Amino acid sequence: MSDELKIRLLVVDDEQSIRRLCMTIGNTLGFACSEAESAEAALANLEAETPDLVLTDLKLPNLSGVEFLRQMKAILPRTEVAIMTGHGSIESAVDAMKLGAYDYIEKPFRVEKMRLLLQRMAEKVRLITENQFLRERVSTEENLDGIVGASAKIQDVLRMISRLKDTRTPVLIVGESGTGKELVARAIHFRGAMAQTPFVAVDCGSLVPTLMESELFGYEKGAFTGAVKSKHGLFQAANGGTIFLDEIGELPQEMQAKLLRVLQEKEVRPVGSNERVTVDVRVIAATNRDLEAAYRAGTFRKDLYFRLNVVTVHLPALRERRSDIPMLVHHFLDGYAPGESIQVTPATMKSLLQYDWPGNIRELENCIARAVTLGDRRVVDVNDLPPTIRSEAGAGTASSSPTEAGTFTTTALAEMERMTILRVFEQARGDKALAGKMLGISRATLYRKLKRYNITSKPSATAVAAGTHTASE
Repeated sequence: MSDELKIRLLVVDDEQSIRRLCMTIGNTLGFACSEAESAEAALANLEAETPDLVLTDLKLPNLSGVEFLRQMKAILPRTEVAIMTGHGSIESAVDAMKLGAYDYIEKPFRVEKMRLLLQRMAEKVRLITENQFLRERVSTEENLDGIVGASAKIQDVLRMISRLKDTRTPVLIVGESGTGKELVARAIHFRGAMAQTPFVAVDCGSLVPTLMESELFGYEKGAFTGAVKSKHGLFQAANGGTIFLDEIGELPQEMQAKLLRVLQEKEVRPVGSNERVTVDVRVIAATNRDLEAAYRAGTFRKDLYFRLNVVTVHLPALRERRSDIPMLVHHFLDGYAPGESIQVTPATMKSLLQYDWPGNIRELENCIARAVTLGDRRVVDVNDLPPTIRSEAGAGTASSSPTEAGTFTTTALAEMERMTILRVFEQARGDKALAGKMLGISRATLYRKLKRYNITSKPSATAVAAGTHTASE
């Protein structure tokens, strides 16, 4: 499991031996652990390290454990906090529980007792995250419906969105072109507490180099020819909300230095002005390039890379999540031909599954849009697909025997789709409306598939377990 998906434990105690013991226990449970020797140090690092669980001593130097709890809950209300206390301070620990502490544990504690406490706290965090994940699949925001899929890799992305949506932590979204990086950025913004604040998307690759600074930071009247009045830049437009810097790797180095200063100082200086303007924005950046290789090669600033790369969300290529292709196909069909229930022939779906999709989801969407426009709006056949996909499908068929091709179509494809639906029903607890939303297909299409695969609304746990491996990447 990547560090981004691990439960994050923060231990706050002025005794190093206690911190190290708690972190050792946390590490054995698979947590990502960090430490702080005071409440002030822990609070100062919250933006960079957003913990799921906190263990804090009741008696800390300067700021007390109770006051630390109060401030933690104000900043991160969903973080679970447990109090470590000496025998004489149990009454204070009980008072702390009234302020939102999960539990308390007396010092000196037994390792097994601490382990059980951390396990219970982690289970609560996982349950809350899972419930949020299921609820958010039925988002009321229309522009978030493009995140479709039940594969293990895309579910990891959705869980990351759930964990990041209420934080101001800088996020770097990494993935090939067409994988949906802006959709993820919008989901992080619109599904969280900042949904009512501005969201400003900037395509760094399309900015004209000579106008880049004035576009991002604004300009004063008379700053250059044509500047007949002052204008706010995109950072000021995003003030209080989120700025999404797409294809950040395309920024020239001069602008990288200026952007770094904005991120560090939280202020911009419009072109032609001597005054600096304070801005408060959450930065989400995205790239299809290997920025680590770029900074090692000297084409991207190392300090900017580490400023942006606090949390990384990796978007899988479509060829890495082929089990989501049937879902995505029906999602796009329902979008381009609502209510028409267009069918897809097995041979067509086989071709779509075999193709490598260098343009990823964007290419698949364009493919379906073309098929709807040029087809008979009843059935999508192989002949409705772009020539590149048809030619690759033909080459694949020529190299396979008719028996092999028939076996793939009638068993592998059907089984993949069936197991995907079973997995989604497990997540939706048998709720058909929720399952349809999660699958990205209409209710009529869902009912048709339920009947075809003889799936009841509440599949047995055994059936789902049996299909988990088939549907996963």
